[in-house]
Amino acid sequence: MLDDRDVERVLVLAAHPDDIDFGAAGTVATWTEAGIEVSYCLVTDGDAGGFDPAVPRSEIGGIRRAEQGAAAAHVGVRQLYWLGYPDGRVAASMELRRDISRVIRQVRPQRMVIPSPERDWSRLAPSHPDHLEAGEAAMRAIYPDARNPFAHPELLEAEGLKEWTVPETWLSPTAAPNHAVDVTEVFERKIAALLSHESQTGHLPELREHVVSMLEGNAARFDLGAGRMAEVFRVVDTR
Repeated sequence: MLDDRDVERVLVLAAHPDDIDFGAAGTVATWTEAGIEVSYCLVTDGDAGGFDPAVPRSEIGGIRRAEQGAAAAHVGVRQLYWLGYPDGRVAASMELRRDISRVIRQVRPQRMVIPSPERDWSRLAPSHPDHLEAGEAAMRAIYPDARNPFAHPELLEAEGLKEWTVPETWLSPTAAPNHAVDVTEVFERKIAALLSHESQTGHLPELREHVVSMLEGNAARFDLGAGRMAEVFRVVDTR
């Protein structure tokens, strides 16, 4: 696994606004505090989300973009790439693979964080179809597309984006984590990021308690000690 000291840029990809903040915002905060540049890539605007029927559906996408921007700022992220695919209808198409490859070649990250393309049969929510399809498209973009100068030739010929190999990929959420990041010291920043998603979390009065329980369970699973909190990932060598 790469040492954080050897990582200059990280690209975090998610299907929807708020996915990153539930799964990895604490880890992102530890990276930005260490001077690592982190960028986000959002496949959809989350336009099928929200819980208030009084809000016109046509406004949801813009609301959720603004919420994600505010959440990102809480953990030190300023660069967000929006791909604009429809929420609830994501497919691992060649078009999505090309668009993710474009962002990879623009950011040129040493590390990526993506949703796992594998279904978790023990928990329903992490296996949302958009998560699975976004994760599969991202993995195909990581290997073989982004590193292959002959894949999506328009990226090189029309846009001047040269090939790039992502050495390491972290899967989140995943049913089979092999690495934990202690986020105890940045927990409040994670909560602030989550609370920024008012359209998604405003109706959850026990959000803080739920997140604490989840993170403490992760830390216990990896024997990090009493009172510690952790986010977990499956780290994959993608060189």
